Amino acid sequence: MEVPSWDSLRQWAGPLEHEELVHQRCHGPTSAQATLRLFGQTESSVRVTLYRDHHAWCPYCQKIWLWLEERRIPYRIRKVTMFCYGQKEAWFTRLVPSGMLPALELDGRLITESDRILGTLEQSFGPLGPLGFEDPTVLQLRQLERLLFRAWCQWLCTPGLSASDEQRCRQQFQRLAAAMEDALVSTPGSFLLGEEPVTADLVFVPYLERMGASLAYYKGFLLRQEHPGIHAWFAALEMRSTYRGTQSDFHTHAHDLPPQMGGCHASGTPQQRQLAAAIDVGPWPVGEPDPETTWSGPQAAAAQEALGRVLRHAPTLIRRMAAATALESPPVDAALRAALALLVPVPAVCEPPEGTAAALRYLRDRISVPRDMGLHAARLLRGALEATARLDRSDPDAQGPALTRQHRRDQDPIGFVGSV
Repeated sequence: MEVPSWDSLRQWAGPLEHEELVHQRCHGPTSAQATLRLFGQTESSVRVTLYRDHHAWCPYCQKIWLWLEERRIPYRIRKVTMFCYGQKEAWFTRLVPSGMLPALELDGRLITESDRILGTLEQSFGPLGPLGFEDPTVLQLRQLERLLFRAWCQWLCTPGLSASDEQRCRQQFQRLAAAMEDALVSTPGSFLLGEEPVTADLVFVPYLERMGASLAYYKGFLLRQEHPGIHAWFAALEMRSTYRGTQSDFHTHAHDLPPQMGGCHASGTPQQRQLAAAIDVGPWPVGEPDPETTWSGPQAAAAQEALGRVLRHAPTLIRRMAAATALESPPVDAALRAALALLVPVPAVCEPPEGTAAALRYLRDRISVPRDMGLHAARLLRGALEATARLDRSDPDAQGPALTRQHRRDQDPIGFVGSV
């Protein structure tokens, strides 16, 4: 079938007009692309500016981001490049010489370090839930999160573990995961202190999310399957648009963690290799039941989201895909349109130009959740790119450049900033 034109693809894409997008991002569901959040209020009500990463990946930023969204505090967002992804902006290092994220301005006062930021926000706006950040019950839960974090790091980041050491690390991690489950069942409701998420829950979110992804990819361990109480907690979070707007996926975390953590080490078991391959090349979801999320969402909306995001950035994407694979832009352009034809309401199967499979897989491997789009939109786009790459008559198995584990400079936001 003939590859569709960009104009025909735009006819089905979601809202691309600037004013409509700005309104959605100011007042609608949580969005990684937002630069101003008003929650139905006016811009004059903004007292807070959050400095967070362009990549929407930083776990400490996610904690503050979620708190502001749950409390519906109007705020601005200024995005900064994490060093792992590119050069940190000079304006930010002048403001925060250490360059560390997150940072937050409240009524002109600059605060750094995520726990200090949360404490300051509580003092100004009140706690999220019945207990404050320094309440003894919350402090105990925060200490449990740190113990779980350390057990995860020991299991994930220690090279050369023997089979017995792997088992010992797994058992230590699972003892602490079980302790979190005990905390969850000690009070009524789905969350740590009741029916609604509180600051203590938000402290656990970022790294539990990363634990689930990394242990699946590098250890063949499915956290939510092994710990039903934690699964139920995640499922309750996934009913909230606030969490879904910040939620990443296994693929993004598995490949962004190694340079941040100083290395992540695979166990090499058959189950681990099989699960890692599925996370990389699909099909997605990678298991039944879905080990990443309980939220399915409307597939048509997810396809529309994926298409709209690619259309907004198509020229930059095509240049990067072509440069990374030493191809000319026109065939890469046609190959990308062929993949996007699978996302329209009546999908069309189109062969890409010969020799473009590697370019399609280059993009498949670099879709970032939630920076680029939501989890389900990313799955659909990855699937469309992979399916189209397999139709390349000259080399259907060609792969793009491998992802490096030393840094992720291939994710440098330069070229995309200003067109989010």
